[in-house]
Amino acid sequence: MTGARPAGGHDHSDGGGPGRDRDPRRGPARAHGHGHDHSGTATGRHSRTLRLVLLITLAVALAEVGGGIAAGALVLLADAAHMAADAAGVGLSLLAARFAARPATARRTFGYARAEILAAMANAMLLIGMAVFIFVEAIRRLMAPPSVSPPLLIAFGLVALIANATSLLLLRRGQAQSLNLRGAFLEVASDTLGAAAVIVTGLVIAATGFERADPIASLAVAALILPRTWQLLREVVEVLLEASPKNIDLAEIRSHMTALAGVRAVHDLHAWTITSGLPVLSAHIVVEPDVLTDGRSAVMLDALQACLRGHFDVEHSTFQLELAGHADHERPMHE
Repeated sequence: MTGARPAGGHDHSDGGGPGRDRDPRRGPARAHGHGHDHSGTATGRHSRTLRLVLLITLAVALAEVGGGIAAGALVLLADAAHMAADAAGVGLSLLAARFAARPATARRTFGYARAEILAAMANAMLLIGMAVFIFVEAIRRLMAPPSVSPPLLIAFGLVALIANATSLLLLRRGQAQSLNLRGAFLEVASDTLGAAAVIVTGLVIAATGFERADPIASLAVAALILPRTWQLLREVVEVLLEASPKNIDLAEIRSHMTALAGVRAVHDLHAWTITSGLPVLSAHIVVEPDVLTDGRSAVMLDALQACLRGHFDVEHSTFQLELAGHADHERPMHE
């Protein structure tokens, strides 16, 4: 909803609808309207893909558990545990998507869209926990390496590699649109590297008999998990702290809006993200007196919204129209 009201008044004119989670290259998701549905998130639109990835991941994890026990290989068990954590993360994303599709209420005015961000954080924490587990177990095995079966390592590694490559292809498009799908994509990518490490470990042990290759490869798998997980966690925290979206430059937005006829200044300008692909903006707009006295508030509102929608892909915005000097009575949080 885009609201505009004269300073000191209570009349709100709805001039737009909520933003939809979409590919930014495709432009605005829909025309100027009055809807309040926040359920069109990327995770929801790609839920079928996530379900397929979940089934593939669970199947490979179960197979690797059996193979890891039979082969006595930590790297295979670690990869299985990692994939199980990934499956739990994808399951959380699907659960969050169901919550996000629930309609907004008077108490939760954006519905449950933020549940997707919480699920993304849970994904990151699961991956960090798995990395710690792998590190601890690998160090223990470095001191006392058990016997490992190379043929089983190679066989199960190939199965995991093929399955992970399939999941990556399924997630490739959606990962650019949602933090949850990006998290799943990064998790499967690290699984793919883990599967490759399993195969290499089996080949090394078969060729040289060097049993410590198993815990060394496990440490490498854990090391591959952490940087990507840290990046995902940082992005989630930025959303929870309501930082300005990376693709939105407030100075540029201010410049565009003040260039509109009838706009004198912009202050108390805020931009944040509800969930992936749903940026929100609010601002106080100082306008010429005739904008209010001549009843041109709605025209100004439409011009401001069109500016944001056309140049910055922001559809959910709230404006307060006011005269010069009104800011002297306010305590803005941000100029």
